Amino acid sequence: MNVLVTGANGTVGTALREHLESELDATLEPTWIDIEPHPEYETTMGDVTDYATVREAMVGQDAVVHLGMPDFLGGPGSRSLAWSEGFAASCQAIGNVLEAATSEGVDTVVYASSNHAVGMYEVQNAPEIYGLDFDLEIDHTAPPRPDSRYGIVKVFGEAMGQLAADAHGVNCYAIRICSVRDPEYDHPYGDAERGVDRGEYERDSGAYEEQVARQKCMWQSRRDLAREVARCLERGAEVARAETDDERGEFDVFYGRSASDRSWFDLEHAREVIGYDPADDATAWQGPPE
Repeated sequence: MNVLVTGANGTVGTALREHLESELDATLEPTWIDIEPHPEYETTMGDVTDYATVREAMVGQDAVVHLGMPDFLGGPGSRSLAWSEGFAASCQAIGNVLEAATSEGVDTVVYASSNHAVGMYEVQNAPEIYGLDFDLEIDHTAPPRPDSRYGIVKVFGEAMGQLAADAHGVNCYAIRICSVRDPEYDHPYGDAERGVDRGEYERDSGAYEEQVARQKCMWQSRRDLAREVARCLERGAEVARAETDDERGEFDVFYGRSASDRSWFDLEHAREVIGYDPADDATAWQGPPE
């Protein structure tokens, strides 16, 4: 399977580099594209805001995994409504990838969306939402409630993916990724430990415990992220083989997290549609690694 991965050198991209081939039930022929080089991994240099670059990289691909985002827009904690060049560039990158994919006849697009597309559910219910007995479940039918411009861009990407599926017959799958971290912090205590390492609080503090509670709801291990992407790629290939001219184009939304005894994000839809079964379980962790 020929797969183009944009934003290949970020946290999510390197997780795919490390785990996607072993999780994919097909021979992987990847093209890893990023605007910056990586000290360890081979990278095709390219800017996803430049359409010609994206179109050239898309030639001969069966699928694309779009991770690249030119600007973080102040982060998910910002409630700003102001327009910015970064906002425009992020939307432009999504448009470039989908336009190039449809033009080159690519079967499948996997889009790295985010929990921040529905982030206001958390903002308005935190910290109680992190508890075992909090009564809320958000599934693929929940209306978008972005918590930031970052979340708005993710909603924009999902809407563009829906259009690509409906109007152009591309199979598009959006994964609303919860919390994928670099290898050092790839566990449910990762954000809490990172706060300690930065000197923000102590391990026996309420802030530490809140971060742990949140990550036990949100954590997706690096290999589980690759596993979910692999299931989306396989689903797209399966639909492409079976489809007729009247059945072209499937769009769906899945949540990206590992297993847990708590979370407001539904996993059953991903299990039923693409067969995503997490390998890791946040509940199993009773403390940070030694």
